[in-house]
Amino acid sequence: MIDRLVSGRRQPTTTELGPGDDAAVVRCADGRAVISTDMLVEGRHFRLDWSTPHDIGRKAIAQNAADIEAMGARPTAFVVAFGAPAHTPAGDAAALADGMWAEAGRLGAGVVGGDLVQADSWVVSVTVLGDLAGRAPVLRSGARAGSTVAVTGELGRSSAGYELWRNDIGGFDELRRRHLAPAPPYGQGAIAAAAGAQAMTDVSDGLIADLGHLAVASAVTIDVSTAGLADDHRALAAAGAAAGADPWSWVLGGGEDHALVAVFPAAVPDGWRVIGRVTDGPGRVLVDGTAWGGATGWQSFHG
Repeated sequence: MIDRLVSGRRQPTTTELGPGDDAAVVRCADGRAVISTDMLVEGRHFRLDWSTPHDIGRKAIAQNAADIEAMGARPTAFVVAFGAPAHTPAGDAAALADGMWAEAGRLGAGVVGGDLVQADSWVVSVTVLGDLAGRAPVLRSGARAGSTVAVTGELGRSSAGYELWRNDIGGFDELRRRHLAPAPPYGQGAIAAAAGAQAMTDVSDGLIADLGHLAVASAVTIDVSTAGLADDHRALAAAGAAAGADPWSWVLGGGEDHALVAVFPAAVPDGWRVIGRVTDGPGRVLVDGTAWGGATGWQSFHG
């Protein structure tokens, strides 16, 4: 099975030794490696009656790559562990791998190794390595009062898609697809770092929740302007009406879009849009100057 999954794959030049030995060897030209890991569990992070194995593979790579992008680095290599029941068709495992390779290919990265185990349900665990190309990492803790908050990528799409799937609402094909496989703004993390970003994170749990982590780490107040998010709200208005939901709950509290949000001391780079400002104060997030009363985002150990 392993031979089938790795056969014919083309590794990037950063991979000195890929699958087939006890461990892989990956070149780190910078002398440092940025490393993150994330896990997807069937029934918690995806459903096999909604997602194809190819979708799940893409999603697993995308959400891990976004963490590396949020540090201002470029993803270079992925290591994957996959657990599934013994009756899982070999073709499903191959389709999962194909989805991973398709998404990694968009980054110029490779899947350099992993593991297969029997499990009661599907579990996909990914570790990703990234390259800073000589730059300092962009942390969550560098935001300063007087700076500008900006975002690249789209917000609320995955959460809207989830509600459409959950309520069996047809149409809105692009939103439904975006819940199954997100579209992070690849390459923008390094662009933000080169432009002097003080702090950055990806929107995995929800804009308010993730900005909250950044605000607390930087000991600042972040004031988000809904005017800067009007395009996202407008794009979700029809789906909100169909689902009987407020699109603002998706834009501000919806996760898994893996957009990037960053704080800049001056002008923001091309491809980014201003959505707020940083002020002195306790580590908190406001919306149009007041506390947000809706859901703030995903919490892993809540129902």
